[in-house]
Amino acid sequence: MTALLSARPEIRVVDEGEPAVVTVVVTDGVTEETFALLRELRRGPTQTVLVPSVIDDGQLSRAVECGIVGVVRRSDATSARLGQVVAGAARGEGSVPGDLLGRLLEQMGRLQRDVLPTHGLTLHGLTTRETDVLRLVADGLETRDIASKLSYSERTVKNVLHELTTRLQLRNRAHAVAYALRHDLI
Repeated sequence: MTALLSARPEIRVVDEGEPAVVTVVVTDGVTEETFALLRELRRGPTQTVLVPSVIDDGQLSRAVECGIVGVVRRSDATSARLGQVVAGAARGEGSVPGDLLGRLLEQMGRLQRDVLPTHGLTLHGLTTRETDVLRLVADGLETRDIASKLSYSERTVKNVLHELTTRLQLRNRAHAVAYALRHDLI
């Protein structure tokens, strides 16, 4: 893989321990050890591209949860393809082989349609109630007005905001709105 990447003029391969923009993880099988490494890399400043020999749908989902932004099967890892995915990752772009992407999107659709609503959640992790309250806070409404508009008690609105700020470790309403806007939650 080093030789493939070194052949690309737009990519500079660095030694282990040097700061990198993208980390490439090459593995024969995606194991628990691989997931542990991916989770560790997620805490760092680099984007991660995974190059497995084989990967199934469940492993792909877990790898995405661990923060990967790109996947290239080893059998598809030409200098051009690997270079394209690594350069894209450096720009913040994701890349997954088309067949895996289709199955991943299908899994996400099932999750959003069948699993999350039964628990009162949306795909971004906020409940519908939290999203509704945050939107109205962002519009500048007071607790009393939010309660009236949503047919909740003022205490319910305060509880929703308290639970949200506590769970996401936010300081106050303004911080909650800023967080939601920054993460495209509202």
